[in-house]
Amino acid sequence: MTTARIAIDRTAVVAPLNRRIFGSFVEHLGRCVYDGIYEPGHPTANEDGFRLDVVDLVKELGSSTIRYPGGNFVSGYRWEDGVGPKENRPVRRDLAWHSLESNQVGTDEFARWCKLTGSELMMAVNLGTRGIEAALDLLEYANHPSGTALSDQRIANGSPEPHDIKMWCLGNEMDGPWQTGYMTADDYGKLAARTAQAMKAADKDLELVVCGSSGSSMPTFGDWERTVLEHSYEHVDYISCHAYYQERKGDLGSFLASSLEMQYFIETVVATADHVGNKLRSKKKIKLSFDEWNIWYLEEHQASDEVNDEWNFAPRQLEDVYSVADAVVLGNLLITLLKNHDRVASASLAQLVNVIAPIMTEPGGGAWRQTTFFPFSVTSRLAKGEVLRPRIDVGTYNTEVYGAAPLVDAVATADAESGTSALFLVNRSQTESIEVTVDLASLDASSITEAVTLHDDDVYAKNTIDDRERVGLRELSGASLADGVLTVTLPPVSWSAVAFA
Repeated sequence: MTTARIAIDRTAVVAPLNRRIFGSFVEHLGRCVYDGIYEPGHPTANEDGFRLDVVDLVKELGSSTIRYPGGNFVSGYRWEDGVGPKENRPVRRDLAWHSLESNQVGTDEFARWCKLTGSELMMAVNLGTRGIEAALDLLEYANHPSGTALSDQRIANGSPEPHDIKMWCLGNEMDGPWQTGYMTADDYGKLAARTAQAMKAADKDLELVVCGSSGSSMPTFGDWERTVLEHSYEHVDYISCHAYYQERKGDLGSFLASSLEMQYFIETVVATADHVGNKLRSKKKIKLSFDEWNIWYLEEHQASDEVNDEWNFAPRQLEDVYSVADAVVLGNLLITLLKNHDRVASASLAQLVNVIAPIMTEPGGGAWRQTTFFPFSVTSRLAKGEVLRPRIDVGTYNTEVYGAAPLVDAVATADAESGTSALFLVNRSQTESIEVTVDLASLDASSITEAVTLHDDDVYAKNTIDDRERVGLRELSGASLADGVLTVTLPPVSWSAVAFA
């Protein structure tokens, strides 16, 4: 049997854990909002029309921050359409996804939904077809207590308390030709800087996210970040990263190593941001907001006719059904975000319900967990305190895309206050179980409180509408802890978590 050794040093701290790393994303796209989180008339719907069975699953998932309302959708969005009496709200065409938008869910409703789920609202403003004035108006409407035209309008609309939104995205994927109103890095950087300066004149404590590249494969990647930050560096706090992964042409080995590309992405953006900061003689460090990341079989959707000119309300779009392999990769991507938590301070799993999502629903019916739900929910629940970077001694396997990839990846957390710690691991081998011994001496752990794994003999097993509990967590059999040494056997193509006290 292949073996691996891991050592965890309590002093090898990456960063204190910021719950924003467990954020998610709700866009007005497909059935994410309508027939997803919102379905008036559903047996579980509350007075606002929100499905409480979905609310319960979002709480279980542990989503901390929800980015809203897009995504590509935001670049054509008029926020004013989504406030006030519902019967007066206009129906609009959404050019991003070629569908009709009813505007029955808007800023006030979504803010109330976030309170139901215990999550923080992270708002995006439209810098595609709009600009500074609309962003300032939305900020005043959402956050000013009272006594101004727009804050009083919010109060009259049934939200007497300000929504107190702290984190704001300055547009979305403005480098992408698919984006309504996309522009050059120079033009966007200037607009983002002016918008950020104006918004912080209204509230200096806002946290602002400037658009980075839509992906590391973009032809302007790196140069886009440099140019945008040269204009906006002193006015913003984060730069965004977006990345999606999928298995291509049956190359499971490369797919399982997708986190190596994410690591490259993070390191490149950090180096570029720090270059600009040094050039400007700035004293601050720009953080990364990895506010879109997931498994997405984009190429298959692009080959279909899901996005067409029929202009329907809430069409079924991008409803990927995820496998065990997809979930293992997602768990590994989350490990990578945590291992870079000193710079990746916020992240959003895209998206939350129905659209490339961990939660699925049927109109009038039930809601269920996709395979990808499990590594996210367990990591969100168990990770506390500080993130620790382990030392891993393990062999590699060869991949067509990334070359040599380690067979095992891992990250740990430790919480001094509660005296608990946790270890998260993946086995990328397609054929072998791997026996892992972990030196926990510096954690002073004496007992295992939980040990689970996500694995199936069929790596492509899925939870479907007809078999909603086909895949779930299993006990990680054979896990033992003695004299400060943990021993576990990781099944092939698996994600696992072990918690200690």
